[in-house]
Amino acid sequence: MLETSARLLRLLSLLQAHREWSGADLAQRLGVTPRTVRRDVDRLRELGYPVNASPGTGGGYQLGAGAALPPLLLDDDEAVAVAVGLRTAAGSGIEGVGETSVGALAKLEQVLPDRLRRRVSALNTFTVPMLRAPRSPVDPSVLTELAAACRDSERLRFAYRDHSGATTRRTVEPHRLVCTERRWYLVAWDVDRDAWRTFRADRIEPRPPHGPRFPPRTPPAEDLAAYVSEGVSSRVYAARAVIRLHVPAAEAAAVVGPLDGVLEPDGESACLLRTGGTSLDVLAVHVAMMGLEFEVVEPAELTGHLAAIRDRFSRALDRSARSGGGGTGAAAAGGNCAGES
Repeated sequence: MLETSARLLRLLSLLQAHREWSGADLAQRLGVTPRTVRRDVDRLRELGYPVNASPGTGGGYQLGAGAALPPLLLDDDEAVAVAVGLRTAAGSGIEGVGETSVGALAKLEQVLPDRLRRRVSALNTFTVPMLRAPRSPVDPSVLTELAAACRDSERLRFAYRDHSGATTRRTVEPHRLVCTERRWYLVAWDVDRDAWRTFRADRIEPRPPHGPRFPPRTPPAEDLAAYVSEGVSSRVYAARAVIRLHVPAAEAAAVVGPLDGVLEPDGESACLLRTGGTSLDVLAVHVAMMGLEFEVVEPAELTGHLAAIRDRFSRALDRSARSGGGGTGAAAAGGNCAGES
């Protein structure tokens, strides 16, 4: 009996870890016959776990959605990760998650063994998160719908609102969700435009039904985070530039965020920044306000805008000195010129 119970727990863990299993694969993992797997699946169903089965050579077993949420099986590291993740979820940019996370965390901590509760408590007590409020919250149901479509390789239909407020109907083959510190993006193949596109999740309004399924395509880049970063910080702008920063890429990364541009190492003591802005004037100010030594690689016209800004500051300092305004410096507030499509 004890052996059977342990096997049922192992079977449930496998079903939760993978979307679909063939009977032969489960039998091999559990070290039993396919007939035993069928009996164990029936036992799980009797316990209230909705295990779906599809016949045929391409069929298999899949843990379905039930009327009630069954217990999850988590190992020690997974339980700690979930608890810590719930604590920081308030800054994830998902609308309404903060209050829900508190309730879920309370339930989880109630059933955690003492050894794990101490680990979670230590991380919570001695960790100070630096979280910024999301710019545009995303409805959690929209996010989960997008994630499910990516997982199932299912065509997705939605209304998309652009930066001007205009709405278009889109049909895409979703690939991945990419999240920055303050926004979520969907990387997908746009069926009508026959090209890869990046969509802000907060501007997506799903329009089911979705489908059919599609064979996955080769992604637009191996590093999707860099791909999205380049798209939202430079590709969408008419004014683009390549700047050589005279600091190592790791040092520049402390100043240049994903929405500011894409960094590429350029030797041991320099790196290249690919960025964009609404105009060359905006780009010039943006780069100058980073506080890093730099030079313009391209376009050459940007150097003229930098010279104009230099002369403007010089004239301002001269006027301030003549009027007794101090003349020892100038205060400027810089902002992020990068944005999203």
